[in-house]
Amino acid sequence: MGKHDKTEIGISTILNPVPVVMVSCADKEGRPNIMTAAWAGTVNSEPPMVSVSIRRSRYSHKLISDTGEFVVNLVNKSLCKACDYCGVRSGEKEDKFKTMGLTPVKASGLEYAYSIKESPVSISCKVLSVTQLGSHDMFIGEVKAVTCDSYLLDNNGRLCLDNAKLVAYNHGEYFLLGEKLGFFGYSVASADVLAKRMGDRS
Repeated sequence: MGKHDKTEIGISTILNPVPVVMVSCADKEGRPNIMTAAWAGTVNSEPPMVSVSIRRSRYSHKLISDTGEFVVNLVNKSLCKACDYCGVRSGEKEDKFKTMGLTPVKASGLEYAYSIKESPVSISCKVLSVTQLGSHDMFIGEVKAVTCDSYLLDNNGRLCLDNAKLVAYNHGEYFLLGEKLGFFGYSVASADVLAKRMGDRS
């Protein structure tokens, strides 16, 4: 077979890679919880909105439905093991913050939910809508606040996420983001801009 000859492999959610995130929330009594989600994404820019898709059987589904709040915490290399653990254990039976040695911090802009202090970036969201899709419900959240570790900001206050050592999820496995290949618009950028943004890699 040639390199680009195609073979059907069945119908599945094969879109990869995807961000892997830790979704934190809390009940109305203030008990925090964490779940792991690989089905999360950006859905709107003005106003900023993100989505997370969660099975109705998950403990976090109930908490987010009750409070209307959640936090999307980005995952870096140092959080990868905790991220995996929070995806295979239920918060209904244990305090995953305590088990994994993580620190709950009252989420900026929200009433109930907590963010994860050890996460490089935390995105506070208020639920705007819930769509039942089948196996999962999709929560659309409007972004109410974003916090980040100060080391991610350069001298001009610009967020440099390439310094965060973020993790992606690819077909059941975790990968550290690696080589920078370009930037938005690099295919039409001038030589000067390419040199400035890419250096020798242009």
